[in-house]
Amino acid sequence: MPSNKLAAKERETILGVLKQRFEKHPKRHEGIDWKKVQAKLESSPDKLWSLHQMEETGGEPDVVGFDKKEYIFFDCAAESPKGRRSICYDRAAQEGRKEAPPKNNAMDMAKAMGIEMLTEEQYRELQKLGAFDTKTSSWIVTPAPIRKLGGAVFMDRRYDTVFLYHNGAESYYAARGFRGALRV
Repeated sequence: MPSNKLAAKERETILGVLKQRFEKHPKRHEGIDWKKVQAKLESSPDKLWSLHQMEETGGEPDVVGFDKKEYIFFDCAAESPKGRRSICYDRAAQEGRKEAPPKNNAMDMAKAMGIEMLTEEQYRELQKLGAFDTKTSSWIVTPAPIRKLGGAVFMDRRYDTVFLYHNGAESYYAARGFRGALRV
């Protein structure tokens, strides 16, 4: 299991990347002060580690809101994060696939990174901030009744419209990954 601690240089680098992205996309977080976000991040090394994981896998995390006491980060990469594609939905689906199983699954990856997969509602909120997943798609948290029957759901944006689809949870494609959320 990897250490959930960043070296000083890694902390400095991820804070710099997050600050630069925050300043480049002010409409994602109107009314939020970077200095307060940074202070919160500096006092939450485990959350900063998770943001580093999001960044390392191509998620380009950014602040998208503030809820009472917590800042909310979503993966804001234009397409589903490259380092999280070609994976099925969860471990049961991964283990159930006898032929050509994927190397990983979305639920386990999210847990290992210390993040949550986006829900349908969160995904729709993200899409209000820009056009995401116009060439890729992203698994989202699947309702238990659908998952119990072997399915899983994913979303994307085509024709300037956000779509919700279903697939077998064991399926995986080079253009499908998942997006995460983190509260700090």
